[in-house]
Amino acid sequence: MAKLTVNGRLHDVQVDPETPLLWVIREQIGLTGTKYGCGVAQCGACTVHIDGQAVRSCSMPVSAVSESQKITTIEGLSPDGSHPVQKAWVALDVPQCGYCQSGMIMAAAALLAENAKPSLEDIRTGITNICRCGTYNRVQAAVQRAAGTSANG
Repeated sequence: MAKLTVNGRLHDVQVDPETPLLWVIREQIGLTGTKYGCGVAQCGACTVHIDGQAVRSCSMPVSAVSESQKITTIEGLSPDGSHPVQKAWVALDVPQCGYCQSGMIMAAAALLAENAKPSLEDIRTGITNICRCGTYNRVQAAVQRAAGTSANG
């Protein structure tokens, strides 16, 4: 049994302690916005926040997370889509296929929480998620827009 606080709600889950957090979020809790991409913490499709820090949930065992830690998924970032990163994503039409976008948005939101006015280099080095469609220029522009540092801000 594990107790997890996800998007402000406490969940009791019956799961092997070594089960990756991603699968607990998706299969036990039923929040499917967080995606499986590579399974080895490289692509970032599975990015969630734990106490505000971007974490790759596909490689983190559920036993590594305590009940007191706050897990935020894409569903909990802003249920109505009003987070500045989500608004910038829509305004700049960032997604192409969209598969990586929840992880990308979570990485961007964590970056902005840590660095409210990131430079382009900060964005490039701070968001290491992989987009198979190659929308990196739009991702960077959206992060700048959300930070209010772009000409379109």
